[in-house]
Amino acid sequence: MTVTIAAVQMCSGTDPVRNVETMRRLVREAAAKGATYVQTPEMTGALQRDRAGLKAILRQEEDDPVVAAAAQLAAELAIHVHVGSTAIALADGKVANRGFLFGPDGARICTYDKIHMFDVDLDNGESWRESAVYSPGAVARLADLPFGRLGFAICYDVRFPELFKAEAQVGAEIISVPAAFTRQTGEAHWETLLRARAIENGVYIVAAAQAGLHEDGRETFGHSMIVDPWGRVLASAGGTGEAVVLAEVDTAAVKAARDKIPNLRNGRSFSLEVTGKESGAPAKGGVAA
Repeated sequence: MTVTIAAVQMCSGTDPVRNVETMRRLVREAAAKGATYVQTPEMTGALQRDRAGLKAILRQEEDDPVVAAAAQLAAELAIHVHVGSTAIALADGKVANRGFLFGPDGARICTYDKIHMFDVDLDNGESWRESAVYSPGAVARLADLPFGRLGFAICYDVRFPELFKAEAQVGAEIISVPAAFTRQTGEAHWETLLRARAIENGVYIVAAAQAGLHEDGRETFGHSMIVDPWGRVLASAGGTGEAVVLAEVDTAAVKAARDKIPNLRNGRSFSLEVTGKESGAPAKGGVAA
């Protein structure tokens, strides 16, 4: 089945109200161009490094303006609206980096909490400790949609190929990677990682991104992208500012790619041995395919 999908690129600030209005405008633009699945970036609701500032705008999901607006847009436009993620207050006082998928009737289909936390120290002095604020998810998600089976990932998850393989092995045909990649890591790895995950798993990758210099001082890489199962970039945005990129997705291309190179079927279990330099005794382990 062929369907038009869209990735919406934003430069979210610290005010959720303004960001919601931007989301509304860009999702409507994507729908007007024929998209029936529209994805927004990670942290659509707000990019806010300051913890006190983040706490002031946090809402539980039933009161969150991004969640409400996405449900309303999905019903209004009769499309699937996927909020890549937004910060959600949890009952235990912690915070979730949570994505939301709504169907054409406005009903919530599922949520996904980002599993892997971005705890890194970069060469340019940037230091991030996402785990200091956010509670990591523990469950991978897939959703059966009219046009294919959709798997979920968010930003830093893209560096963990085992998540993508697990989703592909149970039938994911499209995997979403909404993101707020830093400029430094994006320039080095963004396109390479997205294309690698598509090729390894024979899936479409849809990656809506944050782009540009944000109110909280961070700079994100942009280049929202849609990649096909053969690793070809079907659509890509620039490195700054808002954009809507669209592509035609045909899940028959997933089967074709996997039939040509059936690596998901050809994997084998194997043992792993490391010979100790001093003891001479091998350290053993095992890996399941």
